[in-house]
Amino acid sequence: MKTTLGLIAVAGLASAAAAGGASLSIVASAATVDTTGASATVTLAVYGDAVGTAIAGGEFALTASGGAGLVSDMTGAAAAWGALGGQDNGHAGDGNYNGLIFGQLIFPPFINPAAESMLGNGPVLLGNITVTIAADTSGVIDWSTAAGAGDFILEVFTDDGAAGVFEQLTDVAHGSASLNVVPAPSAMALLGLGGLVAGRRRR
Repeated sequence: MKTTLGLIAVAGLASAAAAGGASLSIVASAATVDTTGASATVTLAVYGDAVGTAIAGGEFALTASGGAGLVSDMTGAAAAWGALGGQDNGHAGDGNYNGLIFGQLIFPPFINPAAESMLGNGPVLLGNITVTIAADTSGVIDWSTAAGAGDFILEVFTDDGAAGVFEQLTDVAHGSASLNVVPAPSAMALLGLGGLVAGRRRR
C-alpha cells in the first residue's frame, strides 16, 4: 500500500493537511441482531467525505465499546475502486479493528480517478467490515472510526487541469454506529412462559 500511495504522491503535490471538513461515517447493515442458537453477522460500511475531486486512498481503524465476549471475528475488504492498495489488517479482539488500507493509482490525464471515488455525489464508500457476533450473546456494541497505523487517514485528489493536487489528511471527524445484540422474541416469550409455569407450581 505504501508503494501505491507513493505512486499517487508522485503524480501530484502531496502534503499533510488539516481536515477542512473531511469526515468518516459508519453505516451498519442492521441495528439489531439475534444470536439465539447461532452466530450472526453484520456489515459496517465505512464512508469518507472531503473537499476535492476524489478520494485517492487512506487507512482507518475501528474502536469498540461493549464488544468483549460478543465479537468473535472481523474481516475487511476495500471498496472495488480502492482494491489496488487494499489490505486487511484484521481483528484486534473485542470488536476493535486494526485497520483497512485502500487506494488507487491516479495519474492525469492518463489514469483518472475511478467514478466510485468521486466526491461530487456525496460520501464515498471506502470499505466494508464484516463482523461475526458469537452465538447466544447479548449486549450493545458501539463502534467509532479511528486513525489507522499509517501516516494519514484520507488522501484527497483535486483536479487542477494539470497533474492535480494531492492532500494527505490526518485531522478527520470520526463517525460511529451501534449494534444491539438480543435474544429472539420467541426465546424471550419461552423464558416468560417458563417463569409463569414455575410460579404456579410453587403455589
